[in-house]
Amino acid sequence: MKKYIKYIAALVIGAFGFLTLYLSTSIIFDLGNMREQQGNYVPFVIWVNFICSFIYIATAYGFLKSKTWVTKIMATSVVLLIFTFIAFQIHVQSGGIYKSDTNGALIFRTSISAIITLIAYYTITKKENTHA
Repeated sequence: MKKYIKYIAALVIGAFGFLTLYLSTSIIFDLGNMREQQGNYVPFVIWVNFICSFIYIATAYGFLKSKTWVTKIMATSVVLLIFTFIAFQIHVQSGGIYKSDTNGALIFRTSISAIITLIAYYTITKKENTHA
């Protein structure tokens, strides 16, 4: 079962990455009138999601190829999302308009990223360091 964990993680983060890429691109480029449908979205959150989508897709590849850099780039996405969450809280506290479910979405995205980072560490990075 342990050897399948990284493949399941690759599938999950890859799907999450492509979904994130589709949704963020749709809002950034207003595909299918998505901006209007999303309402009061916060642009910097969408841009961070867009950046993270590429990290997630690269991570899926890295999991499949057992690349040790996966842990580092996923940790980078976690840090990026934490800073985004803090900036979002500042935005909200200063009276900026926002979509009400953004807070929960950021917590969810950061949690998924942190979990995938831990899986990468325990299935690839730590395993490689043990064999070195």
